Amino acid sequence: LIHRLGVDESETYKHAARYCSLPFSPLVPRNLPFNTKIDRLDILGSLDGFYATLFDREVLFTSPSMYKIIALGEQVIVSTDAKINICIVPPGALNEAKMASHSERLMDEARQRLARRWPFASAHLDLTVPARLVFLIVLFSLIGFVAFAPLSLTPILLPFLFILFLLPAWFRLAALFELNRSSEMDNMRLLDDVDLPLYSVLIPLRDEAQMVPQLARAMLALDYPPEKLDIKFIVESTCPKTLAAVNKVLVNPCFELVEVPKGPPHTKPKALDYALPLVRGKYVVIYDAEDIPAPDQLRRAASRFHNDIKVDCVQAELVIDNADESWLTALFAAEYSGLFGVMLPALSRWRFPMPLGGTSNHFRVRSLREVGGWDAFNVTEDADLGVRLSRLRYRTGTLLSHTYEEAPVGVGQWMRQRTRWMKGWMQTFVVHNRYPVKFLRDAGWRSFLAFQIYVGSLIDRKSVV
Repeated sequence: LIHRLGVDESETYKHAARYCSLPFSPLVPRNLPFNTKIDRLDILGSLDGFYATLFDREVLFTSPSMYKIIALGEQVIVSTDAKINICIVPPGALNEAKMASHSERLMDEARQRLARRWPFASAHLDLTVPARLVFLIVLFSLIGFVAFAPLSLTPILLPFLFILFLLPAWFRLAALFELNRSSEMDNMRLLDDVDLPLYSVLIPLRDEAQMVPQLARAMLALDYPPEKLDIKFIVESTCPKTLAAVNKVLVNPCFELVEVPKGPPHTKPKALDYALPLVRGKYVVIYDAEDIPAPDQLRRAASRFHNDIKVDCVQAELVIDNADESWLTALFAAEYSGLFGVMLPALSRWRFPMPLGGTSNHFRVRSLREVGGWDAFNVTEDADLGVRLSRLRYRTGTLLSHTYEEAPVGVGQWMRQRTRWMKGWMQTFVVHNRYPVKFLRDAGWRSFLAFQIYVGSLIDRKSVV
């Protein structure tokens, strides 16, 4: 009723409480001493109630499902104590109370979850002295090659340039031969509404209030049962205009606001890690503010996961929709076409580490939590996560579906984006090569070499640009 007919959430649960002969409150009082201690923070999103002490009595504040409402009504008939011990509240009020009572722990987990689970896998650690020395030796060797090549180092420099430029070029050329190979999942049968699971959508926003209305329309256009959508707008508390814009669209019960407290690092992956324990779906996807996904993308992703139980993550293709605006956007569109249409599908077929795109990557929530989520300190958290999935032997694939987004139209905007990408690729390259022997054991020699060639070439190529 709430999702299909737009019935008011608060009124619905008020009538449910009346049916059960139980008290109702539109809000959960925040000044009560809550008994909210839970062993695993990842179950926070699935909790439908918790206890608080009210006048020396424990009260359960809960937002029950329809079947639980019926059971509660029967319980009240048997036990009159239930009228005093249970209070029904709307799901939105319960979610706000869960976030408020666990904000400190959520923030701590967002910063430290990955480092605690996988030591030395996060970019927040300083480089060791040997790593710094190796970096300096390589840097000064390159400078020396360039300076003295015309004199005496040409025989040495030519093989080096072959490795630096021709190997990555061959790598990309080989991917072209995979272009016309169709996947067995391209023509899969899509799941019907009744078989679709709950699907979560995480949308991190920062100072992007103007994009919220368009984004909300894109989410409502998804061909997915609205009662099976868990769409969370993730906004830092330091962005009041964006918070206000999101609050205007929260009238739709599919939408929920996750307000991230102020605190470093101010990064997209930290915001995603903060919201991850609140996810209720079986699968989750990440979208950016300017994204317009194909309406059937979630249905296709859910069907892919259902039909291929071995795959843990799928990347949809990002397509630039303003390619004709300038020469810069045209080049950007061509680059995206090569990356998402050629390289990533080839890397997936070869079972090599696949640096994910920053958006439209779909995950099994269980797998995403097992690998530690995102690195809150890496500014290309998507690429790092794709490599980590490969190292831990999780399968990553591509999805035959498009997400449209805009390319930067100004050189300054493009330069800031490229600088951030360069920094992130360097972080990813250094983090995974911090202990190369362990990396080799984890990934195998083929994936290890593929990472060095492909991710290393991203740094070299962008440096030249």
